[in-house]
Amino acid sequence: MDIYCNFNTAASRKNASLVEKEQLKAQLLLNIRSCLSYLLPRGTFRGDKFYVGNVQGDKGKSLVVELSGSEAGLWHDFATKEGGDIIDLWAEVHRKSTRTEFTEVIDSIAEWLGHFKKIKTDKTAGNPTAYWDYYDENGQAIVRVYRYDDDSGKRYLPFDIKKSTFSVPEIRPLYNIPGILKSDKIILVEGEKCANALIEQGVTATTAMSGANAPIEKTDWTPLKGKHIIIWPDNDEAGKKYAEKSAMKLTCLGVEELCILEIPKDKPKGWDAADCVKEGINVEKFLSLILQVPYVKKLSTTEEFSKVQKAGRCISLSAIPVIKYLNDKSPMPKDIIVPRILTPGGLLVFAGAPKVGKSDFLISWLLHMAGGIPFLNMMPTRPLKIFYLQTEIGYHYMRERLQQIKLNEELLEIAGYNLVITPQVELLLNDDSIEIIVDKIESSFGSNAVDIIAIDPLRNIFDAGENSSENDNNAMLFFLQERVGKLRKLANQDAGVILVHHTKKMQKKSLEEDPFQSFSGASSLRGFYTTGIIMHRPDEQQSKRQLIFELRNGHAIASKYIDKINNNWYVVDYESQRLVNKDYGQRLDAERSRRYSTINLYGRDVYIQ
Repeated sequence: MDIYCNFNTAASRKNASLVEKEQLKAQLLLNIRSCLSYLLPRGTFRGDKFYVGNVQGDKGKSLVVELSGSEAGLWHDFATKEGGDIIDLWAEVHRKSTRTEFTEVIDSIAEWLGHFKKIKTDKTAGNPTAYWDYYDENGQAIVRVYRYDDDSGKRYLPFDIKKSTFSVPEIRPLYNIPGILKSDKIILVEGEKCANALIEQGVTATTAMSGANAPIEKTDWTPLKGKHIIIWPDNDEAGKKYAEKSAMKLTCLGVEELCILEIPKDKPKGWDAADCVKEGINVEKFLSLILQVPYVKKLSTTEEFSKVQKAGRCISLSAIPVIKYLNDKSPMPKDIIVPRILTPGGLLVFAGAPKVGKSDFLISWLLHMAGGIPFLNMMPTRPLKIFYLQTEIGYHYMRERLQQIKLNEELLEIAGYNLVITPQVELLLNDDSIEIIVDKIESSFGSNAVDIIAIDPLRNIFDAGENSSENDNNAMLFFLQERVGKLRKLANQDAGVILVHHTKKMQKKSLEEDPFQSFSGASSLRGFYTTGIIMHRPDEQQSKRQLIFELRNGHAIASKYIDKINNNWYVVDYESQRLVNKDYGQRLDAERSRRYSTINLYGRDVYIQ
């Protein structure tokens, strides 16, 4: 007896076969780079491997996917010990189970791949040398752009997937929309090749279809609204015009902040983002070094835009209505050192007269912060990663000082790896040394971000160009912004910086009225820091010091009197010490009175004679 089954009335693939799974898997592997860019847009391509932090799509390198060979599509998360094939990865990213929700997983893959089945190539044009897929906000491919190279040069042919025709959509989408939607900062480049080069480095990038030739008014720029945009033009005249037109359009659209990258003068004509990657340049470092300040202000007129272009600077300017400040109830950023001693991205200037004990004090302070324990009522929020760039104490004398500090073994075990100190070094803080320092910071802490960069002292590493002096206000501002600021930006934008500095000799009157006027050099330093601390010895005959605080972003902190006892620093009661020495003081006063009386009597006798 023959049995006929009508599968047309069955539920959608309730019993999806292993054959179908293998077919879908094969199609995914044929489009593996597009698939991974869609699933995990924050990941990076490195050779034959794809790296990402986890199946949630965070940045990192814990999860690795093979891109070629017999193991293509296999992945392993070294943090969670999970892994599988490309189907398993698809399911994990979509939070589905291949055991209990296999049908839904297969359906979603088939739906995504369904668009690729409609794509055709123009057989009359020959074989394409490359192609790029444009996706919508749902991750669905909507346009494929083919590149053809022949004797007449290169040309591009877009295929509208929805219409299944070789034509340009009336309103052209931006490239990498899924990545744009998940990122706050976007690099706008010329062409898909440049965009892909940056995406494979873990940088979110996009381009308008047709690059520099894109009709601005026929491109849908709305995915970039409210974003931080850096425009990276090709190094030619067409690139400059593309950047200007795009900038004006984005300004009208309402991006959060905008900047046009100024290509270094030593780069050849036509040099672009893809060339940058090909040369082995670290893209994020390159951007940080080229951009003097992270973003340019919102531009509202062609004239204003022109001024900023000619100035060659990127100026940050945000304007926020008061109501937004009032309504924002989100938690404040956590201090690096409580209470508001050092805040994320903050600058602390620690100053004192020569030989007052600044470096000795700082070593103990940083050691405690690295161990995650309080020091003189200053508390780290956790054990901190600290890079101490000091230029005065040699290796042997530094180890001698460290070995004299009495700390328990448990603290030293933690702080011993969290605090990294340079022995005596001779360098000026400039573009060349900044790269060396950042490399050393990264090799010291690995994937962990540095929390504090301490520089001791400012005078030894000060460099603001030729004929500049730390007494010059403009030179000091340049040093703080273009040297210290650049170092922080490359190492960790949220890191706190501690600058050790000298004070002039402090008179009693200036100490009482405004001790922070005693900073050596330019007065502009004071207007730049978030916290100032002065270490002062009130009585040269006594060992105790006074710490005076000035905070920009917190409640006032009362002065502290401190002393070093048995190689450890302690807060002391200044009045108590005065009482302990009261008898000694009274004897001194009596001796002064006796001498004064003797002098007066002698003078009177001389006058009578």
